[in-house]
Amino acid sequence: MTRPENGPAQGPLSAASSGPARASRRGEPRTYDFRRPTKLSREHVRVLQIGQEAFARQATTVLTTMLRAGARMELRGIEQHSYDDYVATLPNPSFIATFTLEPLAGKGLLAYPLDIAMAAVDHMLGGSGTSDQPDRPMTVMETTITNHLLNRLLQEWVAAFAHIAHLQPELSEVEYNPQLAQAASGSDTVMVASFAMAVGSRSGEATLVLPFSSFATALNNAASPHLSESAQAKRRRAFEALSERLTQVPVEVGVRFTPLEVSSEDLLSLAVGDVLLLRHPQDAPLEVTTNDVTFAYAIASNHRRRLAAAIVPTPLAAQKDTA
Repeated sequence: MTRPENGPAQGPLSAASSGPARASRRGEPRTYDFRRPTKLSREHVRVLQIGQEAFARQATTVLTTMLRAGARMELRGIEQHSYDDYVATLPNPSFIATFTLEPLAGKGLLAYPLDIAMAAVDHMLGGSGTSDQPDRPMTVMETTITNHLLNRLLQEWVAAFAHIAHLQPELSEVEYNPQLAQAASGSDTVMVASFAMAVGSRSGEATLVLPFSSFATALNNAASPHLSESAQAKRRRAFEALSERLTQVPVEVGVRFTPLEVSSEDLLSLAVGDVLLLRHPQDAPLEVTTNDVTFAYAIASNHRRRLAAAIVPTPLAAQKDTA
């Protein structure tokens, strides 16, 4: 069974097609397994993409700084797979680091080519990283050096995912055979972020794998934020404080006659002693304004030997204008 490629998909691309015309209109079809329906929505992908792109930028900085060589991490895409299907795509051997996701359940996994991992050790020891790298598991010393790099990368990943969940991951183990890297059960749904990775003259694909079940709630909250009771109470207090302070903000208030229009010629010809006819009816109240907005009406008065304005009801004509 196939469907068009119009969202996050389950499984690899399928070569099946019902004809050239249909393929050109709808794009390449993908295999769809009804036993494992799509769980990763567009909203989830958007939230994950923000975090993974931020991680890729910071990882590029960390790799360049620690290896003292040109390095690059760039997000290619985010997909949903079963863990077994993902493992089947990894070459043997690969450099595979697993880590816990405290306080969430499950494990995460970071995998990239073994020759890049060996070259990174070479760079950190002062080498050029250009020579042929051994195709074998790392020694204890090489693993210790690499763990220092991995811990820095995990710190940057935690910061990049702070808008999704507050995590305290710890490195678990390093494997080289994909079949032995048991980060999840074979049928578990995992979110696979693929990166283009380069260190010096070497390049390859890195993948960061996270269990969907562990992040489902956090992703839903990040995609459609729901404030907790404490957050709602904090927002209410802020609103009350703002409302209280707003009543104390000074504003400029003016009392004016009804504005009149004059031609630019008359305006430029004004001289001392000229008289402007305001055309304001004697029985019409004055406008009380602020920022050119009329909010009340008044009549001229006095208070303690000072000129004042007594607020009066809004005239009927003004009520009709605002209705």
